[in-house]
Amino acid sequence: MSATLSAIYRYPLKSGAAQALSQITVEPKGLAYDRDWMVATPEGEYITARTHPRLLQIATIASNDGLELCAPGMPNIFAPLGAFQFNQEALVWDDHFLARSGASQVNAWLSAYLEQQVILLWIGPQSNRSVKRRPAVTTSFTDGYPLLIISEGSLHELNRRAGQEFEMLRFRPNLVIANTPAFAEDHWQQIQIGEVRIDLVKPCERCIITTLHPHTAEKLPKAEPLKTLANFRRAGDGVIFGQNAIALDHGQIAIGMPVTILKSV
Repeated sequence: MSATLSAIYRYPLKSGAAQALSQITVEPKGLAYDRDWMVATPEGEYITARTHPRLLQIATIASNDGLELCAPGMPNIFAPLGAFQFNQEALVWDDHFLARSGASQVNAWLSAYLEQQVILLWIGPQSNRSVKRRPAVTTSFTDGYPLLIISEGSLHELNRRAGQEFEMLRFRPNLVIANTPAFAEDHWQQIQIGEVRIDLVKPCERCIITTLHPHTAEKLPKAEPLKTLANFRRAGDGVIFGQNAIALDHGQIAIGMPVTILKSV
């Protein structure tokens, strides 16, 4: 069987719950609305589930009008785009760039939920943040690249070695590819889905978010799956799983589409 696109996920809120989609518009900036919002300190520094696991339980609905948020024990709240009236310097890792702030009611809602003072940032109508290896390409509040691609075969091999079943959502991919050998994506340089060509740029180094249940935020004992990955997927001081990627075209993709390998090593 040929490789096919088997799942599409986006995360409108950085470190928030995933949205499973059957189709989506993809562009060089990434999937529509993917990580266009981020929880930050009042100074604009990013906050993620690495330090605040409860972010994983915030479900969101993104639209052209804004972002609706839903979290355990909290009333639903809507952040209209018109509320983000102010320029705000944002920080993700060592990237400083301009975003938008000003949704005061949502800031209070998030602060109550996380039990500390935080704000919600919107990337704005156009991102001011460039991808380091591709300065002409912009990205949102991602960790650095617009897309993350993982094959089902890679997860199956990890689960076999670990002797337990990990969900794909632990690894927060955007695109999941079926019908390939384990870690086939390590060798792809460029693929095509529908009319969209995608460059696979570098392996994704994994963090402690993978040890958190994607729905309950509970932490697995013994630092799994990082412990198992460290036995056979070590790269320097970290471990890798999946490939960071950049789309070269704008277009629609849908589950079930064939994945054509255009370049590989």
